[in-house]
Amino acid sequence: MATQETGHAKNVANFEDLISFCTGYGTSYNPVKDSIKLSALTSLHTEAKNKTTAVNTAQTAWSNAVGAREILFNPLSTFITRVVNALEASDVPEQIVDNAKTITRKIQGRRANPKNSPPPADPKLPAEETPKNISASQMGFDNRIEHLDKLIVLLSAQTGYAPNEPELTTAALTTLHANMKSANSLAINTFTTLSNARVERDKTLYQEKTGLVPIAGEVKKYVKSVFGATSPQYKQLTGLKFTEL
Repeated sequence: MATQETGHAKNVANFEDLISFCTGYGTSYNPVKDSIKLSALTSLHTEAKNKTTAVNTAQTAWSNAVGAREILFNPLSTFITRVVNALEASDVPEQIVDNAKTITRKIQGRRANPKNSPPPADPKLPAEETPKNISASQMGFDNRIEHLDKLIVLLSAQTGYAPNEPELTTAALTTLHANMKSANSLAINTFTTLSNARVERDKTLYQEKTGLVPIAGEVKKYVKSVFGATSPQYKQLTGLKFTEL
């Protein structure tokens, strides 16, 4: 995606060069078609720059949101192990500890038993009927949030779970859960904003007939018709590359 984003910016930059060349042709650049007149080209370039800036701004917001989410989620597996250890050291029934461990494994994406190697393919069965292991990992952010909520509900019902460590209490876990939900929602929403900004930018740059890249092609055709295919003016513009991305 980084290379592609650079490609969009290069198209916009080359369009500015194209406008500069056309302006330099003076009164010789005098198209009839409104969409390739200098005033229209300048307006389109301004719009393209604004749309590109909007994408860059949205990209930064999304990257920051993803980073903040990672800071919250990365220590979760290790931290939840501490919670289960505190539960085991509390006055609660063994079944409750077992239930907590089951939820913890889901938060951590671990299996209760090691994953077996898949059985060898039976040559008598079609490929799609050959048994396969089904992944037990549920490490998606939504899943981890949901399983943490289940663990909090389980712990909250146990009067014997009352650790002295503030960060292990159900109140602290509830706050952590809320922060994780907020961080995940922010990452989702900022990505939506970024995606929409890209759609608008791509419309301005690439939409058939009206986009920056198609318009650049029309300008080149006009300059070719005015000065000729072997003219230095046309060669100036052919040196500017516009790429559909």
